[in-house]
Amino acid sequence: MTRIDPSYYLRNIDRGKPSSDLGKDEFLKILMTQIKNQDPLSPMDDREFISQMTTFSSLEQMMNMNESINKLVNNQMMSPVIQYSHLIGKQVSYYKIDQETGQIMEPKEIVKSEVVAISENNGFAVIELENSEKIYTDEILRINQPSNE
Repeated sequence: MTRIDPSYYLRNIDRGKPSSDLGKDEFLKILMTQIKNQDPLSPMDDREFISQMTTFSSLEQMMNMNESINKLVNNQMMSPVIQYSHLIGKQVSYYKIDQETGQIMEPKEIVKSEVVAISENNGFAVIELENSEKIYTDEILRINQPSNE
């Protein structure tokens, strides 16, 4: 008798997860099986059949709506770079931050600088400024057109 090499096991294969939700395909299979196996001398009540078909139709509509909403949500999720690209060329005001502590420096000093680029760091937009500083969007106090000095 030969042994099976353990490296051939399917450990990392993505397996379907059991679900307690009844999908439209399963519902339709159950309904069709019920119709196929019903007693011809005492068929299913019309009202019960209509009720089941209405339930199936509602289930299908809800699943289609869920799919549409998921597509809408995915379309609304933009890269932070694209989302904040309109700031390029604008002047932003922000508090000077102590680079060691990450806290606002005392006394509070408002700094103004023009946005020259937007980059991304771990899913967050990083605003790159003309004065060579980089800030996050939540640090911005004000956005305006650059002054012509």
